[in-house]
Amino acid sequence: MHNAPKVTLLDDTLAFPPVEEAWEGLLAIGGDLSEARLIAAYEHGVFPWYGENDPILWWAPEKRSVLFLENLHIAKSMRSVLNRNQFELRIDTAFDQVIQTCADVRSHKEGTWISKDIIKAYIRLHEIGLAHSFEAWLGEKLVGGLYGVSIGRMFFGESMFSIESNASKFCFIQLVQWAESNAYGPIDCQISNSHLTSMGATIIPREEYSKILRTYLSAGKTRRGMWTIHK
Repeated sequence: MHNAPKVTLLDDTLAFPPVEEAWEGLLAIGGDLSEARLIAAYEHGVFPWYGENDPILWWAPEKRSVLFLENLHIAKSMRSVLNRNQFELRIDTAFDQVIQTCADVRSHKEGTWISKDIIKAYIRLHEIGLAHSFEAWLGEKLVGGLYGVSIGRMFFGESMFSIESNASKFCFIQLVQWAESNAYGPIDCQISNSHLTSMGATIIPREEYSKILRTYLSAGKTRRGMWTIHK
């Protein structure tokens, strides 16, 4: 008879157990989505990911997807899109719309983990200047975007969407270039997928990710507030 895995049940304190205690990536259950707890989670290398009717689940995967900025791959077809100036980049002008559209697009495809509570929590992070959106516009129509959290010199990517072909890739490229010009560390992509892998994301062990996290959390003051293209 196998022993059941021991997963920490969170209480009112903000402390997370060591990430090495994660069972198949799952580190803890419960708690809340307050700004303080989400900040503590990201600083600890942990993120929330759970279904609509599930308790809050906190993850620290053994294998982490990251994009080292110098490894960004831009396909020839994508370079053509960039050269044509097909999309207009805006940053932090429609965060609520970006996260809601990420939820809607995923819900129509395979279901979404971006619940109403998640949306409210990340909008709060945006309002205090820690969550940001990169947006692709065609005229006055939002056609692609991504959002994530920034603490220190780390950017933790959460989700992206495209209504027009290549719009999310455009946003990701703009994020990487912005991060590079502002001395950020690798982009945390959390969980690997073919879309990110095609753009240069790679898998690293949790131990290596933790070292990167410690380095770049302390590499500079957190850039709170609304971001701009030239900041």
